[in-house]
Amino acid sequence: MMGSDFHATIKLITGEEIFALVSVDNTEEDPIIIMQSPVIMKVLSTGKGSMMKIRPWLEVPGDDIYIIKYDRILTMSEVKDKMIISMYTTYCDEGDFDFGEFINEEASNHEVTKKMGYISNVEDARKKLEDLFKDT
Repeated sequence: MMGSDFHATIKLITGEEIFALVSVDNTEEDPIIIMQSPVIMKVLSTGKGSMMKIRPWLEVPGDDIYIIKYDRILTMSEVKDKMIISMYTTYCDEGDFDFGEFINEEASNHEVTKKMGYISNVEDARKKLEDLFKDT
């Protein structure tokens, strides 16, 4: 039985974690998973919050449809998170980019304060250092 398409994260027996639009085909004796535009997603933490790095599963892809047999899959889970699906769809529509949207948008809306380590701008710091050097 051919299932409907859904977004899923798949962990292969090789350790790779893949995100793709998938369909399950049980019509054959040896069932398969059909993946469309598989990618690898990785969450990175930065000073501004968390970001998602998205890259193709295969560096030199020949096609955007791939077939994997069940015996190569360790686990598979449907993903319903609209933000993750939106980043994946944007990546597929617009092509390669290094970073997706902020996952934690609140972190990106904070202004820099002295408590965060900001002391002065470059010109003010240069003047203070020059004055300090002249005094010695």
